[in-house]
Amino acid sequence: MTEIEIGRGKRGRRAYAFDDIAVVPSRRTRDPKEVSIAWQIDAYRFELPFLAAPMDSVVSPQTAIRIGELGGLGVLNLEGLWTRYEDPESLLAEIAELDGPAATKRLQEIYAAPIKEELIGQRIKEVRDAGVVTAAALSPQRTAQFSKAVVDAGVDIFVIRGTTVSAEHVSSAAEPLNLKQFIYELDVPVIVGGCATYTAALHLMRTGAAGVLVGFGGGAAHTTRNVLGIQVPMATAVADVAAARRDYMDESGGRYVHVIADGGVGWSGDLPKAIACGADAVMMGSPLARATDAPGRGHHWGMEAVHEDVPRGKRMDLGAVGTTEEVLLGPSTVPDGSMNFFGALRRAMATTGYSELKEFQRVEVTVAPSQHDNR
Repeated sequence: MTEIEIGRGKRGRRAYAFDDIAVVPSRRTRDPKEVSIAWQIDAYRFELPFLAAPMDSVVSPQTAIRIGELGGLGVLNLEGLWTRYEDPESLLAEIAELDGPAATKRLQEIYAAPIKEELIGQRIKEVRDAGVVTAAALSPQRTAQFSKAVVDAGVDIFVIRGTTVSAEHVSSAAEPLNLKQFIYELDVPVIVGGCATYTAALHLMRTGAAGVLVGFGGGAAHTTRNVLGIQVPMATAVADVAAARRDYMDESGGRYVHVIADGGVGWSGDLPKAIACGADAVMMGSPLARATDAPGRGHHWGMEAVHEDVPRGKRMDLGAVGTTEEVLLGPSTVPDGSMNFFGALRRAMATTGYSELKEFQRVEVTVAPSQHDNR
């Protein structure tokens, strides 16, 4: 790829966000009813190719169950309010009312309560007893400490999720998690991330992960670029990681690692663009935080917002548009792309002539930066 000269001593790549690209129609179209958007990872098949982000504003045990019933995968945040408090409903209501500069400080205070190991097992059991696939997430820093409790509780898919996760973390203060050894010794499939470059993704794939998260973990609610100066636009990041998957398949003799776009999918039109760039599925936060039955009551925040030293996120007021089912499957009552995400994906695939997700990854895209926001 051609590099751009930033100055005499620095060159850089031009990278693209989902807003910078568009899917191109082809000569063939299909009936949307004949399009399959099903996704399978390991032994688990989902009618919708998505994971609900492990954020307290998005996933509670009850919403994880509902998302599972609708065909997706709800991922519980095992470092959130549901494992720190027996009944966090009053705190969720308080967070929804927070305002101004004091909001971050109060969030830090609320999340300073210790994680209770017995609640980890209890929350996973609540979801498992409902008969849906159970997924739960820990940060790399907490994985070794709580992973046994998670596996013993019967989790089906383990997610290791951080702002940026590498296979070669260096620390003189603590023994870093050996991802390859950890995944090898675990009896359940592991999804790990985020990452945003070809090289980082390739190293994560070599650890034995079933899937790799592409992105920085906070999505719409994160301020990582403002605070740390770090960002890779999602269209380029997903395409780079998809290239790493292709090369890793050759290297490993055919082992397929799923690419999951974690961030940047704020509107239904972003979803087909993520798949077109090479994603197998997406992880969504803010769209589900807009649901009337979301735990955040129309507000959205992630664990980045409660970091004790360097908060890299904020609590956002998104409002509510419809139920979780309406956000995912419609019917939509608005023209802005905030509802019926998977109806939109199905129609985009039909309009461009594709019937399967893997085929749709080959669709033509064009660089077409958005000129204005019609939402």
